[in-house]
Amino acid sequence: MSLPQSVALCDVGPRDGFQFEDQFIPTDLKVETITALADAGLPRIQVASFVHPKWVPQMKDAEAVCERLPERDDVTYAGLALNQRGVERAHAADLSQVDLSIATHDQHSQDNANRTVDEAVAQAEDMVRLAHEQGLDVQMGFQTVFGYRAPGDTPLDQVVDMSRHFADLGIESLSLADSTGLANPRMIKARVRAVRDVVGGTPLVLHLHDTRGLGLANVYAALQCGVDRFDTSLAGMGGCPFIDGATGNIATEDTTYLLEGLGIDTGVDRTVVGRASARLESFLEKEFPGKLHRLPRRTGAPEAGASSE
Repeated sequence: MSLPQSVALCDVGPRDGFQFEDQFIPTDLKVETITALADAGLPRIQVASFVHPKWVPQMKDAEAVCERLPERDDVTYAGLALNQRGVERAHAADLSQVDLSIATHDQHSQDNANRTVDEAVAQAEDMVRLAHEQGLDVQMGFQTVFGYRAPGDTPLDQVVDMSRHFADLGIESLSLADSTGLANPRMIKARVRAVRDVVGGTPLVLHLHDTRGLGLANVYAALQCGVDRFDTSLAGMGGCPFIDGATGNIATEDTTYLLEGLGIDTGVDRTVVGRASARLESFLEKEFPGKLHRLPRRTGAPEAGASSE
């Protein structure tokens, strides 16, 4: 299959990235970062998680962030919800899309949510219905699709059955997450193709973590299967507080650079994203794992458009 001519990226850094930081990121800086991502051309941004601040203190200002988002016709702002109360909060915050997320591996579901996969599916069904009643688009997200404790230990038939089921409920898109970074290109191709066979025209999104350094290789494998939507995170921020060893998402700047090199249009100005990444690194006094946002400062190379004389 030929590669897609264009790809849509969703930056999940303001949610997946920020939630992993112990130091509270001020609301002003969160809004500044989201605004920069919108200005850079990101068509989708996951701006917050509507969870109890006891469990994720970084998200205690979710409503305040949403209230201050710049109005943009060219950007979809989405929020993560893990229960019906979260869906209601996303609707009240005037978002147009809610992202839901459940485990596909039974042990992970027990460890993370203290419920079986079947119980999580039943709860998510109710959340999809509620979101539709409130006029929200729904992206259904599946965690640990490519493995929890070992590569491929999540049963593929369970992933396929769940994919078919939620596609039939009329979701806007289906996100397949490599939450633990265990995927490899062969597994990406096999599982993406198996899911595509049962979801009809429901768009697939890949949410990849770069824990073992295969994030961009997995992007290329997915492109070969026709996937044209990916979650990324500025500077490679992120991780999962509930999965030991989980590291950041594939970096928005690095992914954009790969896609540009393949002749694939993203509409994203990675220089603008890189400035937002540098701002966060300066505030948090740490370096994130992404590469491209830091390259000019690290090598002494001139900024784009600057004279080399």
